[in-house]
This record gives sequence, C-alpha cells and structure tokens, in this order.
Amino acid sequence: GHRSRISVLFVSGNSTEQTGDYSDIESKFSIRNPEFPDEDLCYLVPGQRDSVSDCNFKNDSHTFLIIHGWSVAGLFESWVYKLVSALFEREPSANVIVVDWLDRANKHYPKSAENTRLVGADVAKFVNWLGELDYPLEKVHLLGYSLGAHVAGVAGNLTNNKVNRITGLDPAGPSFENADSLRRLSPDDATFVDVLHTNTRGSPNLSIGIQRPVGHVDIYPNGGTFQPGCSIQHTMKLIATYGIYNMDQIIKCSHERSIHLFIDSLVNRAYQSWAYRCSSKDAFNKGLCLSCRKNRCNKLGYSINKIRSTRSTKMYLKTREMMPFKVFHYQIKVHLFSDKNMTLLEQPMKVSLFGTTDERDDISVTVMSTNSTVSFLLTSDKDIGELLMLNIRWEKDSYLYGFFSTNQFMIRRMRIKSGETQSRLIFRPKEGEFGSLVQGGDAVVFVKSSETPQSRREQR
Repeated sequence: GHRSRISVLFVSGNSTEQTGDYSDIESKFSIRNPEFPDEDLCYLVPGQRDSVSDCNFKNDSHTFLIIHGWSVAGLFESWVYKLVSALFEREPSANVIVVDWLDRANKHYPKSAENTRLVGADVAKFVNWLGELDYPLEKVHLLGYSLGAHVAGVAGNLTNNKVNRITGLDPAGPSFENADSLRRLSPDDATFVDVLHTNTRGSPNLSIGIQRPVGHVDIYPNGGTFQPGCSIQHTMKLIATYGIYNMDQIIKCSHERSIHLFIDSLVNRAYQSWAYRCSSKDAFNKGLCLSCRKNRCNKLGYSINKIRSTRSTKMYLKTREMMPFKVFHYQIKVHLFSDKNMTLLEQPMKVSLFGTTDERDDISVTVMSTNSTVSFLLTSDKDIGELLMLNIRWEKDSYLYGFFSTNQFMIRRMRIKSGETQSRLIFRPKEGEFGSLVQGGDAVVFVKSSETPQSRREQR
C-alpha cells in the first residue's frame, strides 16, 4: 500500500540504489512463514533493499516462487497454503514466496491469459532484482499452476540470467496450445523445466491443460487426460457430504491434481513415484515402457533427475486416487492358447499378487486377445516385496456368458517385469505344464520359476 510507494520515491533519489525501474510492477511478492503458511505477513518490494531484511529473506537458502492461475473469485485457492507448507516441510530454511497477481487473474479467461505477459515481466524484474542483490539464480525454482505456468515461462525468458528450474503444474491449454514459445512455457525458460500434465482431455486448445510437451521432461500421470477419483460420481459424493460449494471441484479435480502430486513428492519421500518414457499412453498401458535403461525412467516431482535432451521426454505412470499416489507397475506378457481361434474383446480378468512382504488381491485387468501373445500393465497400490506367486481368474462376462459352451484359455508361462525394481521373472503354473483359465471358473495359480529370462537381444 502507501508505505511502499512513498519509500520508492525516497529510493529513486538515492544514487546508490539499483539501476532498475520497478515502479510499474503490479504483482505482489508475499514471503511466507512456516508458522502462518496462509497469511501475507510481509511483502518483498523490488527496488526496496530494506524489504529484504524486514521480511527476513535468507540469502543463502533456496527460493521458491509459487505462481497461481486463473482466479474467478479473485482469491487465493486452498492449495496455495498446502504447497507452501509442503515446501517448508521439505526445505525448512527456504524462502517461499507467493506471487499475487489476483487483480489480473480474475478477468474473463482470454483477458487473464493475455495478462500472463505482464505478470511474467513483473516476475522477471523481481528475479533480476534478486540477482542484482547478488542472490544466486541457481537457487531459484518457479512453480506455476495453470496460467501461472505460462507466467513462469514468460518470466524465465525475460530474466538476465536463467533461473535453475521451472515446474509447470498442468499449464493452461486454451490460447497456449499453438502459441509461440515466447508466450508460453518452453524448455528454454530455465536451466531445467519439468511439467506435469493432468487434465488434457478434449480436443487440442480446448482441453483445460496443455497437451503438447513444453519442458525437458513432460510427465503424463494416468495418460494425462483425467485423474482417478475425479469422476462426476466421486464429486457428487463430495457434494452430498460437503454441500454445493464443492461444485467447482468437478472442473478442477484433475487440473489441480498436478499440484497434489507435487506436494506428495515433497512430503511422502518414502513413496517416491516413478515415471517411464514412452511414445504413447496406449503403449504404456500395454506395459511396453517399464525400462530404466539410459534415463528411461525418472522420479516425479521435487526429486526429479534433471536430465535435459534436445527433444522433450514424454513420460507416463499410473497413480492412486489419493496420497500417497505411488503405485507399483508390472508388465505381464503371456501367450494365450485356445483350441478355437476366438477373438474376444475386452475380457475382464482378476489378478492377485503374493510377495515376500504383502499381497494384493483382485486387481482388475482387461485382456484383448486371440491366439496370441498379449502384454498388459498391472498396477498395485501396495508394495508386496518380491513377487513369489500370482493367480488369475477369468470373470463371468455378462455379455458372452451362457451363449457359448464354456470358453477356455491355456497358459504355459508368464513373463513379468517390475518397473520399480527392474526385475524380470518367469512364472509357470503351480500344477501341470499348462494353466487352464475357464470363464467363470477357479483361479489358476502361477509360481516363480527358477529359469532366468533372457533379453530379446541375447536370444538373437
């Protein structure tokens, strides 16, 4: 308010102050405090050196700048203080700054989207000012959500030197999907740019989150389109419990999940989620992309390995619907033999896993098959340790059941690869050479075989 404006006038008459002109900056930079993570108690004012000491800015600590997105109500959303708290939990001595651009963010969407340029320029001036105070920019990490991700991109492009890292949390799609790289987040905007895409459902430029990769590493949890626990049914339950004010969560649930995945990576260190490089989500869903060779897998979130390649790396993973989000990924490859050449679309199977430390029952998978080798992805939300045994049941399929004589498949062996441990194992039926899966019949048990799987290269 008034105080800052008056002191800027004093400062401008003083030749020892910095060179920059900061008078046109409208965004506010609230430095947060671990005890009151949701309160604006002190503002850093670019050009005012005493605000640095007044607000207890620590010159030798990491600095996080949190940049919010479009705000219909013109208020900070509840995730802001949650992210502030999580950053302090992980880095207790950090400077955590919330960029307040609410006045420019509460317009009609196209206008707020246009305002990201102005706000990006504000943030760049702020960062340049820190640089002039000899604060090392390799300690600066911008975290931008939705439109805020593009603010971070514009800012990173305008700073005198590159900031260390920008994390884009589901960068906004509309009016940015085909935008020039100077107007949106792109890999050039920081030494390292990582992006989480969680709400890319819909046709390009109409999906809430941007579909194209815009960082060095772009991670698409659950394919990036839509997140578990965000269905209308689930939200209706929330509304029944908490009342209608949760209605906006239907729209925001998958979009905001990007933030909660990042928070999860800060606070649940023992449950680090891994993502895997893959050419498409369909290939990933077949379990074809669980390799960690040559940087093909990476940690999601705060502890990501900062691997930069010239082309963006697209990575995928599955998650649970709540914290901790981590699941364990398995590829199961199996040849299904049958006496008649049946083409069955989408057969529901139930798989149970038994390991050294725990078990996970009845994971639903859908197998599409004929007389052929099928590969599918299986995920468990429990860490079962080393896999020792599994069983498979073929459920009664209401569509086909009863029309034909009982269908059955034979399985001689299964190859199983674990994404998280990178182990490859072969499983054989516990009894007999073939396991016989009958529709609606009993589960078939498979146990770990002592043979070591050879890679395809060795077989050649």
